[in-house]
Amino acid sequence: MFHLNQCFMKIKNILVSLTIALVGGFVAVFVYARLTKSSWEIGEIALENRSAQVHYAALHPQNAQDVTYPDFTYAAEQAVHCVVHVKVKSKQRVYSNPFYEFFYGYRPPRQVIPVEGYGSGVIISEDGYIITNNHVIERADEIEVTLNDKRIFTATLVGADPSSDIALLKVDETGLQFLTYGDSENLKVGEWVLAVGNPYNLTSTVTAGIVSAKARKLGIISDAMAIESFIQTDAAVNPGNSGGALVNTRGELVGINTAIASQTGTYSGNSFAVPVFIVQKVVTDLREYGAVQRAMLGITIDAEYAEKNKVISVETVLEEGAAFAAGLKEGDIIKTIDGVSISSYAELQDQLSKYRPNDEVELTIERNKKIQTLKVTLRNVKNTTQLIKNDPDDILGAKFEGINDRERRTLRIRSGVKVKDVGQGKLKEAGVRNGFIITRMNDVAVSSVNDINEVLSLIKSNGRVVIDGVYLDGRVAYYVFAK
Repeated sequence: MFHLNQCFMKIKNILVSLTIALVGGFVAVFVYARLTKSSWEIGEIALENRSAQVHYAALHPQNAQDVTYPDFTYAAEQAVHCVVHVKVKSKQRVYSNPFYEFFYGYRPPRQVIPVEGYGSGVIISEDGYIITNNHVIERADEIEVTLNDKRIFTATLVGADPSSDIALLKVDETGLQFLTYGDSENLKVGEWVLAVGNPYNLTSTVTAGIVSAKARKLGIISDAMAIESFIQTDAAVNPGNSGGALVNTRGELVGINTAIASQTGTYSGNSFAVPVFIVQKVVTDLREYGAVQRAMLGITIDAEYAEKNKVISVETVLEEGAAFAAGLKEGDIIKTIDGVSISSYAELQDQLSKYRPNDEVELTIERNKKIQTLKVTLRNVKNTTQLIKNDPDDILGAKFEGINDRERRTLRIRSGVKVKDVGQGKLKEAGVRNGFIITRMNDVAVSSVNDINEVLSLIKSNGRVVIDGVYLDGRVAYYVFAK
């Protein structure tokens, strides 16, 4: 009996366990099914909500025939045949190791190696006048020009203006296709323009963009009388484009491509061109006089203050200058020049760059909150009204050129002007030889021919001129002569 009861209890326990297991299994399956269904529903809702936030835009409007797009084909066709490839050759000295020289003394330059550079140029006359940048050709011994039809010419340098970074070349050929001047002053921000040149030696390259801004002052021209009033565009420009054309949609020249704003040396969104109204004046002066006729007011202003406050306030009036003679005073605010409003240093440069010495302009000024007008006869860097020809050649009898970064580092100088050809003037009489770098004149640092002009203009006839400098082999020298 006892044995039967034990068997009954075991069977009862097994049935209870089996029942519990079955019930648990059903509950688990039910819960799993519910949870799985819930997660699917949540997933579907999330997907639907996400898709509801996506918006699509057609790549082309439905009525494409009603939309007009800019057509650059005419302007490109006009420009590519008028833009040339400029190749320059120069000789560069290779210097010995400065650390070696420190321990073992000076060693002369080991060798002279040829150096080549490239840029672009713009034909502006059928008889072979070509505009480029001064920085493209400033150290060139030879200049070679290749036309779009692959003809190659040796070019001569007519003249150059470091203050605007413009140079004028000439090739012996006629019947050339050329670009006509456009109107850069009335060029509007947002207007389409094309940059044409030879980036990376890729000839006849055309890029398009819009005018982003005007009258930009960048501080990139290292000249005491630098004129910077750049047209800013977003047309792609790269090394090799320098000296190339910026044209409007009519195929007219409105600027000379000069610089890019970049941390890498390649195009990164902004490029800059010298406006053609400055270019045209420089080129005309170089052709007619051999030197740029710079008109001076004879005042100084605080450029940073002017840019910040959009006002041209006279800081100082140079004694016996053009403004002084016209009655301009310190603290006067210049409002207009010949009716054109100015509110920045770049705009002031813009207007003055149009004139030559002895030209008369009318200034509208504000003095003590009252508006007045003054007539000013502009003067040159020598503070006279005469036109200058090939200055300072007529005094010093020499030809000059800039110095490069390697020469600055090797000779440990900050600036200077190299005597390229001593000629037959005062420098030769004083004993100066070719290759001498003038660093100071009458204790004033010089970095361009214009600086030399300015110093000479302050020295009276027969006055004492003291020139300090260094030769390329490191020898320091100074010379004294009477003007």
